[in-house]
Amino acid sequence: MKQKVFRLLADLRFSIFILLLISVCSIVGTIIEQDQSIEIYKINYPLTNPVFGFLSWDRILQLGLDHVYKTWWFLGLIFLFGCSLTLCSFLQQLPSLKIARRSQFFRTTNPFSRLKLSTILNNFSFSRILARIKNQQYSIFQQKNMVYCYKGLIGRIAPIIVHFSMILILLGTIIGSLFGFKAQEIVPKTENFHIQNILTNGPSTIIPKTSARINDFWITYTKTKTISQFYSDLSILDSQGKENIRKTIYVNYPLIYKGVYYYQTDWNLIALRFQNQNQQIIEYPLLNIFGNQNKVWLSWISNNQISNDGIIIIIDNLEGYCSIYNSTGQFLGNLELNETVNFKQPLTLLEIISSTGLQIKTDPGIPMIYSGFFFLMISTLISYITYSQVWMIQKNQQIFIGGTTNRAIFEFELEFFKVVK
Repeated sequence: MKQKVFRLLADLRFSIFILLLISVCSIVGTIIEQDQSIEIYKINYPLTNPVFGFLSWDRILQLGLDHVYKTWWFLGLIFLFGCSLTLCSFLQQLPSLKIARRSQFFRTTNPFSRLKLSTILNNFSFSRILARIKNQQYSIFQQKNMVYCYKGLIGRIAPIIVHFSMILILLGTIIGSLFGFKAQEIVPKTENFHIQNILTNGPSTIIPKTSARINDFWITYTKTKTISQFYSDLSILDSQGKENIRKTIYVNYPLIYKGVYYYQTDWNLIALRFQNQNQQIIEYPLLNIFGNQNKVWLSWISNNQISNDGIIIIIDNLEGYCSIYNSTGQFLGNLELNETVNFKQPLTLLEIISSTGLQIKTDPGIPMIYSGFFFLMISTLISYITYSQVWMIQKNQQIFIGGTTNRAIFEFELEFFKVVK
């Protein structure tokens, strides 16, 4: 019974069927937004008008289609596929490699007619043809008048390496789903923070209690005043507040500490800091009324609490200045850092307070996944090595010789003709 089950799992058709199921589930996970709030699913997949006539938000939540790659049934399919590859390696690939290493002599001349290439040589030196075969880098085995030769045996290892690499990738995927997490933090400059805003995490994830500090944040601009890059000077702190590591990060250049990646993803402006004539510090908040797609912020400084008299401040960059308009929308000029504006009382612009957006994530399965793809590339190169076999039998004054190969048939024919010409 166990052998039947193992043979079923190791069957190629079963592996292809499981792989197709995984592909279909991955397509579903790509089409349906993953790890979103319930409100988003209620808006996009209403009960009254379900997508495709059956896909509503309640079914999405019941089936776990909002987090496909972390559901038990998706991980179960991956586990089944991994078992199928493992059993196929032990029950089919390894025995096939073991058989390929054996000396497979032809005892009679009948099998030569079934080979791709075969011929009969008359009055030909047996030792001379063996020398020619040896010059073609073949391994030669001889029993009396029978000879078996092969080369390129390493090419037969490629399918085993493919299975091994795919198993590594699947294991890495499962480990990442169980133990990984992703968080998003918006932190003002010079402030400390902990990892709190968790977007996704696995059932066995342990969120690190590491604290960090944003030492500085700045943006560089091109000659056409478009953003070239934005940077965050980030420090990781220990439990006593001492700095463990410090690094300036930018897009696609993260800080890595104990397997946790800190990526630069976004930025925001929070407030403008002014100083009045009495040396008092006043902060006016900035509001982005256009959303994240348009980085434009504005603030209102009122002349008094009763009338609508005041000035509008608009800022869309971190180059150190903002634009001032009156209550009717008339442009009054630009205000730069350390410059004073006379409005109700003299106000000096001290600082534009900004915040940086960080994506914090860890995926302990990534090293295993990368290793799997590395072995997959190695197996691709190895698979191009041709596995060729040649048989010979000397009978009376005749030499029966033939051979076969698994790829590069034309090159094998040329090689064969060099031996027998």
